Order: sequence, then structure tokens, then C-alpha cells
Amino acid sequence: MKHLLSIADLEKEELFEILKLAEKLKEERYKGVVTDYLKNKSLAMIFELPSTRTRVSFEVAMTDLGGHALYLGWDELQLGRGEPIKDTARVLSRYVHAVMMRVRDHSTVEEFAKYSTVPVINGLSNLEHPCQVIADLLTIYEYRGDFKDVTLAWVGDGNNVCNSMILAAALTGMKMIVSTPENYDPNPEIVKKAKEMGGKLQFVRDPKEAVKEADVIYTDVWTSMGQEAEKEARMAAFQPYQVSDELLKLSKDDVVVMHCMPAHRGEEITDEVIEGKHSIIFDQAENRLHAQKAILLKLLGKENEVY
Repeated sequence: MKHLLSIADLEKEELFEILKLAEKLKEERYKGVVTDYLKNKSLAMIFELPSTRTRVSFEVAMTDLGGHALYLGWDELQLGRGEPIKDTARVLSRYVHAVMMRVRDHSTVEEFAKYSTVPVINGLSNLEHPCQVIADLLTIYEYRGDFKDVTLAWVGDGNNVCNSMILAAALTGMKMIVSTPENYDPNPEIVKKAKEMGGKLQFVRDPKEAVKEADVIYTDVWTSMGQEAEKEARMAAFQPYQVSDELLKLSKDDVVVMHCMPAHRGEEITDEVIEGKHSIIFDQAENRLHAQKAILLKLLGKENEVY
């Protein structure tokens, strides 16, 4: 049994197997192929934080694969009334075949996984967002055809998605340039781990410098859930980091722009960029579905049934 709490939980070979599987599943869905790879399998989806893409993509993924997903709001469970995480984990493990969690603190999903006897998937924590980044890698591969000659510039907050992308870049061989304001850098332990994995990382304060050789520019919201009290300070610090047409002009002619959504148009990214020719944001959002399917099949040992 394997959990997916961090991108680093995957070996390079496993990551590429998931991407290949996602491609195949996407092709099947476009052809209207009806599948039941996860017939009679159930996924518990525990949400401490609200979501659009994570909830819908996992729920539809299970339906498409012939299985069943249960939406479990934190306050709808005994967790919301103080039941120990280890108790909920051990009980749910006897009911369902996998658990996906979207939580505030990474330690929550770690503790749950420690006591779970079924695979646990990190659907987002304050430290990482591996499911998002696997979908991102699928999207980059679709547009670039490879990873080894790709340079990705991260512009904005060194948040959970940035942390996971740093590890993903190390696994795939991409070069990653991180451009964040001072005091908003990615997690230092994540950076250390990526370097130990052989990651090609560069840190540049000036976003104009960071995007010059970029094949992909990636940004995210400046104020994530739970950081509302910091919004005023963050808005001031991040103003020079907006992804705009002016910033894109400093990059390659064929650069593509990514954002994991939801996007605050007019803040971290302009409306013109989202709707412009460089944007692959909605392809990226769609790929959450195909990536989620592949993750589920891989963790539940059903990937061989697809081929």
C-alpha cells in the first residue's frame, strides 16, 4: 500500500507511469469509452477546506471509473466535534478503499495516513498539493512533449503548489526558476530535498529576469485560504509580480502560462493573459480529472487493467 502525501512519495518511474496512464484515460474519455476499473470501490473525500476542482474532479473520476465517492465535510464528521484523527482513520479504513483529504495543516493528513490501512491522498495541505502538480505535469507534457529542456518560471508566492512543483521539477528534470518577494520563499526543507534529488533550481527576486528564458510561466493567488489577515501586506509585496502582457513580452514568443485556479483576475494575473493566446489554464484545470483517475488507479493497484 502506498500513500500520496507529497510528490516526493513517488519514484520517477511511478510518476511517469501515472502521466502515461492519465494520457490513456483522457483518450478513452474523449472516445466515450465506458469503464468500470474501480467497480465496487469507494473513495472517502474529507474536506476541511472548500473546493471546486478537487471535489468535482475526484467525484467525477470515481463515477467515470465505475466507483463511488463520498463527500464528507469536516464539520459533518465527528472530527468536527473532536474525535481523534487516528480513530476516524481506522474506522474509515474499514469502510472505504481510499481516502482523499483537503486539510489546513499537513500534519493532519500525515497523522491520518499513519493510522489508515487504505491509501490516503493529499488533495491539498498548507505544505503541498501533489494532485494539482501531477495534472500540471500532464499539461506541460502535452504542450512541450518532454521535460528535460523545459524551463518553468514560478512567479509569486512560494506556497504549497510551488513546493510540490519544486519537487516535481527535480523528478522530471525540468529547470525551475522561482521568483518570490522576500519573506515569501518556498519551504526551505522542500528546497533542500529537491536539491538532494538533483533538482535544477534557481532563485531570482526580479520577475522580469525570471521569465526571460521561460517556456512556462506559473502563478497562483497571492493570498491563500487562511491568510486573509495578511491580505493587505501581501497585496503590497506582490504588486511587481503580476503576470501581465507586459511581463510576457519579456519571455519567449511561445511561452505558455499556467495557474492552478481559482484566479483573482487583476491581482496575480490579468484578465487579458487568462483569455490570451499564451494561456493553457483551462486545459490545466481539465487535466485534474484525468490525473486524478490515474492516481486512484495507481494507488489501488488497478492500472494494469487499462492496458
